[in-house]
Amino acid sequence: MRASYIVDPIKWEEEFSFHTEVKVRFSETDMYGHLNNTVPFVYFEEARIEFFKHIGFDTWSSAESEKIVVVADLQCDFVKQVYFDEILRIYVKAAHVGTSSVDIHYLAKNSENQPVFTGRGAVVQINKSTGKGTPWTQKEKIILHGK
Repeated sequence: MRASYIVDPIKWEEEFSFHTEVKVRFSETDMYGHLNNTVPFVYFEEARIEFFKHIGFDTWSSAESEKIVVVADLQCDFVKQVYFDEILRIYVKAAHVGTSSVDIHYLAKNSENQPVFTGRGAVVQINKSTGKGTPWTQKEKIILHGK
């Protein structure tokens, strides 16, 4: 489990405090019962949204908001095979907060507490009208930092 964004694997893993569970559906597997390699990105989205709700960072989701959060990049690194009907815990954390972006990290573990895949991705806050990056407010930075 050593992707380029993981400098110290033990410390990296210890920094996760939030997770959500997903159950691997039959439709998410191939003919051998393995998880399709596109599905972790769906799990990342679900976990990211639940993480944002959990930390109280969902004001951008209202129709009145002038700002939205969009995914700028996303990657997944596969560690262990995943099969139909497994229950996975998808851990999420805000690893680095920039001016208008945040680097989100993911860790998926199976029921034996083994890492099965990891990931990271940048999300950027933009103005709905202009499509340009919009800096986080001080309050948003505090929420994202978890302080």
